Amino acid sequence: MSERQILLDTETTGMPAIEGHRLVEIGAVEMVDRRVTGQTFHCYLNPERPVDEGAFTVHGLSNDFLADKPKFADVVDDFLAFIEGAELIIHNAEFDVGFINAELQRLANGGTLADVVPQITDSLAIARKKHPGQRNSLDALCRRYNIDNSARTLHGALLDSEILADVYLALTGGQKTLGFEADHGEGDNQAQRAEIIRLSADRARLRVIAASDEERVAHQEWLLKLGKDGEPAPWPTVS
Repeated sequence: MSERQILLDTETTGMPAIEGHRLVEIGAVEMVDRRVTGQTFHCYLNPERPVDEGAFTVHGLSNDFLADKPKFADVVDDFLAFIEGAELIIHNAEFDVGFINAELQRLANGGTLADVVPQITDSLAIARKKHPGQRNSLDALCRRYNIDNSARTLHGALLDSEILADVYLALTGGQKTLGFEADHGEGDNQAQRAEIIRLSADRARLRVIAASDEERVAHQEWLLKLGKDGEPAPWPTVS
């Protein structure tokens, strides 16, 4: 069965949600079996309240820009349909989940994300466990894993979700620094980092070529030469 995951990020009018701050942007990227599919969800939202100056300096979304955008109630059905049944992966999930749940609670039928998705994974918690005592912001992880985030001059929900896809793959099985990793802050030696390369979703499957009978016999003879006292070397034969 295919594993479907959604990398998700939001931008808001400020914080916290319990003081009435609202969503202004949602971005989400689909990944199936650890491969980005190219399917995305993205929208700007009219928050029905002003954007705090501090939040504006982070994402650059002004009150004038957001004034004619749809409200959360207008996009919620499409949003929930996109994420339904998938594992959500969010960096600092408590923040985004709190805001989305607050928006859902404002609707007549209420509900939470837990009603729609089976699992919510916090990539920040994974990073903190893997790199304790180090900086684990999205930007810091991009530097650590040599992931290009040069387009991230301002925070943007869709762009940050795309970057998070690369970061998550690096955190959970992608190649990382070889040898002993020593993080000395933001100025790590980038020469020690391995570049993370995302495979294309439509790439051809690798061709598997089985060994011939003649090759299997030659392999077994070679193992006998490497073994001791007439016994083959302790490695499996070619199947």
